Formats: sequence, structure tokens, C-alpha cells
Amino acid sequence: MAYEPLYLAYLIYFNRDRDYFECHEVLEELWLEKQRDPLYKALLQVAVGLYHFRNNNVRGGLILLKQSHEVLGRYPAVTLGIDLAKLVQEAGEYTARLEAFEEQPFAYYDLTIRMVDPVLEEEVRVAAQSIQPVLPQRRGPQRPDRMKH
Repeated sequence: MAYEPLYLAYLIYFNRDRDYFECHEVLEELWLEKQRDPLYKALLQVAVGLYHFRNNNVRGGLILLKQSHEVLGRYPAVTLGIDLAKLVQEAGEYTARLEAFEEQPFAYYDLTIRMVDPVLEEEVRVAAQSIQPVLPQRRGPQRPDRMKH
């Protein structure tokens, strides 16, 4: 099975670079190509939820991780070559911790999406050679006249 290049980029930005803004950019494009498939939206929301919490937006992180957890839980344990069950469990744990954040604050931490399909692992490895990290990471959308070409 050949995986979508935008999906490969998402996994690279998520696992290698921890660049959740770029995860959003590439997966939103794929989500639109896939007729707004809820699976892609929920994967996108995991990244955006982490992005918000990492930037001290507890409420935004909670909302998006909770939504993604609810949707991703409807899919098989292994989906799109990843251990989706593990991601669902971790998103649920993150959600619970964020719900109790005022009483029990905790430091931000990353999640890692575990790939279980060797074909996916190889495609990600190859794609990673041509995808450079965005440094510095973008903190938000940029107006087109301010973007570097």
C-alpha cells in the first residue's frame, strides 16, 4: 500500500519535528482532498490540541484532544498503518489530565504516533530525507505577503 505524501509529511512533522503547526497545514490539505473524512480531521486535532497546550492554551488543548479522542475511538486499533488504539488511549489520558489541570497542573509532553506497518515506516523514512524541519517553527498563520518564498 502506498501512503499519501501529505500523510507521510504529517507523521514526520508529528514524530520527528514535533511541529504541530505544520501537521495541521499538511493534514488539512489531505482532509479536504478526502472529502473532509473525520479520521483525518481527528488526527489533525491531536496535533492542534498539543500545539495549543504547548502554547499554554489549556482550554484549546482540552477541546481538541477530547474531540479527537471521541472520533478516533470509532476506528479499528490499527488504521492507516499506525497503532491507533495507543493514540486513542494516550489522547484520552491527556484529555483527563487537562480536565483536572486547575487542581493538578502538569508540564506539557509530546505524544508519538507508533507506526506498525513496515511499508509505512519505510515510506516515512524515505520521505523524511526530503522534508526539512521548519526552523524556527511557525507560531501561527502568516499573511501571504509576509511569507518567504
